[in-house]
Amino acid sequence: MYARLLQSFGSSVRCLATKATPKVRPINKILISNRGEIACRVIRTARKLGVRTVAVYSDPDEHSLHTELADEAYRVGEAASYLRGDRILEIAKKSGAQAIHPGYGFLSESVEFAELCQKEGVIFMGPPSSAIRDMGIKSTSKAIMAAAGVPIINGYHGDDQSDACLQAEAAKIGFPLMIKAVRGGGGKGMRIAEKPEDFLTALNSARTESLKAFGDSSVLLERYVRSPRHVEVQVFADQYGDAVYLWERDCSVQRRHQKIIEEAPAPGLSEELRRELGEAAVRAAKAVGYVGAGTVEFILDKEDLSFHFMEMNTRLQVEHPISEMITGTDLVEWQIRIAAGEPLPLTQAQITRRGHAFEARIYAENPRGGFLPGAGPLRYLNTPKPSAEVRVETGVREGDEVSVHYDPMIAKLVVWGENRTQALNSLIARLSEYHISGLETNINFLIDLASHPEFQQANVHTGFIDEHFDTLFPPIVVEQRQLSQAALSLIFNELQAAHSNASSGQDPFAAAANIRLNYALIRSYSLKAHEKVYAVDVKYDNGDIEIRVDGGAWQVIKAERVQDEGRLKIRANINGNISTYSANIDGGNVTLFLENGKLDFELVQPKFLSAQADQLGSGGSRVVAPMPGVLEKILVQPGDVVKKGDSLAVLIAMKMEHILKAPKDATIKSIGGAVGDNMAKGAAVITFVDDDLSN
Repeated sequence: MYARLLQSFGSSVRCLATKATPKVRPINKILISNRGEIACRVIRTARKLGVRTVAVYSDPDEHSLHTELADEAYRVGEAASYLRGDRILEIAKKSGAQAIHPGYGFLSESVEFAELCQKEGVIFMGPPSSAIRDMGIKSTSKAIMAAAGVPIINGYHGDDQSDACLQAEAAKIGFPLMIKAVRGGGGKGMRIAEKPEDFLTALNSARTESLKAFGDSSVLLERYVRSPRHVEVQVFADQYGDAVYLWERDCSVQRRHQKIIEEAPAPGLSEELRRELGEAAVRAAKAVGYVGAGTVEFILDKEDLSFHFMEMNTRLQVEHPISEMITGTDLVEWQIRIAAGEPLPLTQAQITRRGHAFEARIYAENPRGGFLPGAGPLRYLNTPKPSAEVRVETGVREGDEVSVHYDPMIAKLVVWGENRTQALNSLIARLSEYHISGLETNINFLIDLASHPEFQQANVHTGFIDEHFDTLFPPIVVEQRQLSQAALSLIFNELQAAHSNASSGQDPFAAAANIRLNYALIRSYSLKAHEKVYAVDVKYDNGDIEIRVDGGAWQVIKAERVQDEGRLKIRANINGNISTYSANIDGGNVTLFLENGKLDFELVQPKFLSAQADQLGSGGSRVVAPMPGVLEKILVQPGDVVKKGDSLAVLIAMKMEHILKAPKDATIKSIGGAVGDNMAKGAAVITFVDDDLSN
């Protein structure tokens, strides 16, 4: 993939002879002011180039993967300390790093931090602070783009932020309309007002979220284009005024206004339109004196394919690997070389594209629960094998914690194929090989999404999930075959444990745990999946297996364990269908990893062994935290009478604001925490008067 990049060194040397002598400043040590997968990504390329790396870590990240991979690591402070530019710059100087790579998020688009680096003589591996400022303030960027001949969409980008002015401008634009944080990005501080009566509520929510995420509550208003495509162009510029584009990416399929799956190139565009998008993006970059990696985002009308400037992200994007896969480049290497003062490694004519690539973002979240983010330990993790066509971009290992303090992304799965169909088939296959248990993820949803007929036909737009919600989230039916597979997993896990105990000398009789001289042993399991409990009986007699479900007929099954580096993998013939699947047993939980994703079962204990049933739950007598988070606001107090739908409290999780509402008319009995408290998933936030578990 990188052959073309390596060949380009010769062209770079030729460029030096024809341009003004560059001010090359060698970089042999980089501080990465970020965490997680992007920090690990930068470290890998730096190591390839012989550049040493310095990591910074917060208290929750002391033992994280990026601190282990870097040549050296320094504590920067508490959970939010990745935003402490002063501390990070101090560490850069102490460690002898000549440059700081900001990654994305945190300080990557901070004007103040870029200026501070320049003042202190440390290279900021990003654009000039003036470009960040111009493009970071959406109202300013729209004016600059219009002057540069880049198409823009109608809206209000003014300084008057009073409610009255914004309401009046909203009425002029018409509904539905989009409210966006002026300094926003990543879907934060963004709300849609469908009708006039929704406007103030949406406005206040956008302001609050924007203030928390960006320190600025200013917003802009734009006409909301229903079901557009989100197409963006990767650009790169050097310090000598040259800029190029590395083709476009389609990032249309989103949830909560955040990207979830991306592909490059964008499907269904003519070569002429691709050039128009690329050239418009280059004009945008040159208009602000851009240097380094950037992404120009456009709204593309899916009907007439007209496009309008949306925003420019003045950093490396999360989805940059798919551009690398189709162009054979290493964009982090480009960043390092350009920051050192070298010219662009390739000219526009030398940048070609080959094949098709997809990126799927794997999150700790609950798609069937409104994509609410999650947190917790990765108790079991087994990923697809990386290759030239498959990349697993991650910052976590098995046993690591997905923290409540940061974005819940676990990894990015990136695949390449000769064409879109081949790449999509590879994506689905590799997703089915991505095995995680211990917390909820979106992998099953990604498989269903990538397999959807409309996605297969590339009929994508930003409203794709809403439009196809029913087919993306069909009712879950647990099949008898899957119950048999779960029971087999328990049996083989028990046999393995017994064999291990016998081998270690702990129990000399354990190896014969299921052998009876005159009769077959019957194991009875109660397996719970999706709120339903199934009775599964297994008759095991020295290798012969029979299974029955819910008292039905006994079924003879042939099965054997397959060697897989110590992991539980089983090959079984169930009702004439032979297949191989993986499983994980974790205490009372059984997870099957099947062709269409994972299926979780809970091994239900007999009533006399089980604890008192959990009576918490939104919609009944309590309102619980739907995900781990921090209690930001409490809007009621004991004794208050509330109506169904009233706002009760605000929870902040992964920098997103979640409003907890009353599920019914009720009177408040008690509050389960104070402002600033960390709330676990399922913790009671509000209790109503009619809930008295002590009686």
